Amino acid sequence: MLIAADKFKGSLTAVEVAEHVTAGLRRAVPGLDVAAVPVADGGDGTVAAALAAGFTRHEAWVTGPTGTPVTATFALRGGIAVVEMAEASGLQHLPAGVFAPLTATTYGTGELLLAALDAGATSIVFGVGGSATTDGGAGMLTALGARFLDADGEPVAPGGGALRDLATADLSGLDPRLAKTEIVLASDVDNPLTGPKGAPAVYGPQKGASEEDVATLDAALAHYAEVLERAVGPKAAEHALAPGAGAAGGIGYGALVGLDAAFRPGIDVMLDVLGFAPALAKATFVITGEGSLDTQTLHGKAPAGVAAAARAAGLDVVAVCGRLQLTQEALSAAGIRRAYALTDLEPDPARCMAEAGPLLERAAEQLARDFLV
Repeated sequence: MLIAADKFKGSLTAVEVAEHVTAGLRRAVPGLDVAAVPVADGGDGTVAAALAAGFTRHEAWVTGPTGTPVTATFALRGGIAVVEMAEASGLQHLPAGVFAPLTATTYGTGELLLAALDAGATSIVFGVGGSATTDGGAGMLTALGARFLDADGEPVAPGGGALRDLATADLSGLDPRLAKTEIVLASDVDNPLTGPKGAPAVYGPQKGASEEDVATLDAALAHYAEVLERAVGPKAAEHALAPGAGAAGGIGYGALVGLDAAFRPGIDVMLDVLGFAPALAKATFVITGEGSLDTQTLHGKAPAGVAAAARAAGLDVVAVCGRLQLTQEALSAAGIRRAYALTDLEPDPARCMAEAGPLLERAAEQLARDFLV
């Protein structure tokens, strides 16, 4: 049995999911041979998955999204670093219920990338998601040596809102090590930078942006792209429309334009990095899952990627989840034979999240009895 599940956000890490599923399986089938590859799709939890796969933990003291210093973690193994922007610039670093949609900065993410380079990284998997920011990656690029100036020649203020005051951009001062470093932008988001499907419109509200804020940010990011086009040429305009440009408040755009990053679906990158293929080759049955199996799952989330790889290998896949919002037809189309939801065992959402571990063991025990006994 191979367990390759993502976290249950707010309840269990991916490692904990694997532990509870294993316990439940072995209640039904004592001594069952179980292997686990905790997975992530580039968003929050990506570094934790890399650490579970044997990467070494590194920490750096960086600037948080509102300017307060925070401790951020990245993972390193053999020159390959896994850097998660949420570690430096994520929503978790904001006070409860307090947002900063116009002023939150990705400066700390740039500092975290510098820390990875200082630690010897020659290749960086840059996972983006869960951001508190909508600054197009301007803060990140500033930390890496770029300059963004207003009409008076002064640095523009932090945050996406201030980009409306941007007059000139200069990327010539970017850390020279970046040109020699392979950077992969790992994301489950394929939105462009601006417009109806852009970063401000789609993701701004969950970061506290009002309708007026969304309009301000969209116009500011469009202006930002125009200024960058004058600075670096047509590629800046092309990248603004590219899949992944709108990831994590537009930090994807900053990575594409300034860091020459290559965009890949996050789960595909992480399955490679985490050694999923060798584990899959030894498996006869696969269990995947995440907190909520819903329509977003089908668009690049971890369970869909795991199921696609397992199906290509001719293996059966079942899923565990906190809640299930997909039809059996949709599950089957994704390569998942059946899903076991914790809400089927405990319909109260609060209790379900609080008791996720024991409930998951019960679900896994039933799974084993249905498929293995």
